[in-house]
Amino acid sequence: MSADIRVEEVLLAEPRGFCAGVDRAIEIVERAITKFGAPIYVRHEIVHNTYVVNDLKTKGAIFIEDLAEVPPGATLVFSAHGVSQAIRREAAERGFTVFDATCPLVTKVHVEMAKLRKEGYDFIMIGHKGHPEVEGTIGQLSGGIHLVEDVEDVGRVHVDAATQLAVVTQTTLSVDDAAEILAAVKRRFPNVREPKQQDICYATQNRQDAVKVLAPNVDVLVVVGSLSSSNSNRLREVAQRLGTDAYMVDSADDLKPEWFVGKSRVGLTAGASAPEILVKQVVERLRSLGAVSVRSMPGVLETVHFPLPMGLGDKSMQAAG
Repeated sequence: MSADIRVEEVLLAEPRGFCAGVDRAIEIVERAITKFGAPIYVRHEIVHNTYVVNDLKTKGAIFIEDLAEVPPGATLVFSAHGVSQAIRREAAERGFTVFDATCPLVTKVHVEMAKLRKEGYDFIMIGHKGHPEVEGTIGQLSGGIHLVEDVEDVGRVHVDAATQLAVVTQTTLSVDDAAEILAAVKRRFPNVREPKQQDICYATQNRQDAVKVLAPNVDVLVVVGSLSSSNSNRLREVAQRLGTDAYMVDSADDLKPEWFVGKSRVGLTAGASAPEILVKQVVERLRSLGAVSVRSMPGVLETVHFPLPMGLGDKSMQAAG
């Protein structure tokens, strides 16, 4: 070990790691495999985490993007990010047995959009182009939805003056970024209808708040999460905005000793799709770099639980959910 590396303490963010929507999505795939046998087909990565996806592959999940890859009569699971209405129609037409692992907080956005569309609203969506949640949400409608990724995009939205507008948000955005863009939307369209409750999910908010508490108290922050994970990327950005060096790793193998030169106190958190086993492996690697103290910061205790779809849980579990 380099003499310049003197990691002494690891501070763990609370909360971190799996949220209720991710827990539910993974359990849906695992229960479908148990009940119907492998393979079970999953449209898109069930959640954006390499370890989780590879683990489910070993158990019998096959991840696809095009429903044409799914054989007739197969069982299909929609990922936690949600899918468009066109995908739902195609799955029904092909006769698959479908289990929907869409996070209920994403579904809430879809339901609100359907309700407001019946009232004549068009929409501005704050989100990242190409993200599967955004594609699924935009795909709830046949048109009349304008995606904005930043404040500059807001100025490029063109709608008829008489159009009623409502705003919706990708659930895994930076809370601060979304607030800034929403403020720009409200300046441009003063009568825009906001969601009754913030669309950004409780877990995204809680993990970002935890990093805001943690980052000023450490010399460097490590975020466990895959590069494709929106909420994990946002955690790294939150720390960097507070002036703390921050890095993302898919696993302990991605840690680079040079990150810790001259850094005695390391912060550690995990995105909502990253399992705790990866956090434990990172802790062990940090111990090998000298860390002798590992402690958790105080934080919000999450008790949210989402029930499984009908057909995958026994009656007592459904009642408990």
